[in-house]
Amino acid sequence: MRIDIVADVICPWCFIGKRRLEAALAQRPAIAPDITWRPFQLNPDMPAEGMPREAYLSAKFGGQAHAKRINQAAIDAGATVGIPFAFEKIERTPNTLAAHRLVRFAQRTGRANELVDRLFAAYFIEGRDIGHIDTLAAVAGESGLDATAARDFLAGTSERAEVTADDAGARRLGINAVPCFIFAGQYAISGAQEPPFFFPILDLVQNGPSRATG
Repeated sequence: MRIDIVADVICPWCFIGKRRLEAALAQRPAIAPDITWRPFQLNPDMPAEGMPREAYLSAKFGGQAHAKRINQAAIDAGATVGIPFAFEKIERTPNTLAAHRLVRFAQRTGRANELVDRLFAAYFIEGRDIGHIDTLAAVAGESGLDATAARDFLAGTSERAEVTADDAGARRLGINAVPCFIFAGQYAISGAQEPPFFFPILDLVQNGPSRATG
């Protein structure tokens, strides 16, 4: 089953949504998912070098206090799917263009899902700067990719235009928040929904309208 996931690797709800989709798929073992990760930049105007976390929170949320209240919901939801969010470890908010390029690189060898999981963990659990090429190359190695090849790829310009075009395409389709899950190119679910929410569409795509169990 083809599943396109539109997400950003610095979106906590995308991390939660990934885990919840995986939980749903685990209850539908007959389904063989073919997952493609699609880029969406939450902060497309972020400087290439990123910015200090405190400055980012101040600009976007009006400061740490408001951000903590918002993050608490993600912390509570993450705890239910085994994600120990550690927002306090994050020192910089990155530009995610390079990370999205690396995901496309990983998709060539079928390891994008592993890479995305490591990117989420590196950022949200370990507090690493996933906007930095050296960090991205290291994370690539940790996910089973060739770290040297990944670094060489990131040092060039490959896939920059493609990432930008995919991001723009998602917005033209009306996607303005992530995660967004698209099944078989036909049915979309927006947000990090609980596993049972996925079942009707999974069954519909897998079995057809007359046999879907809901």
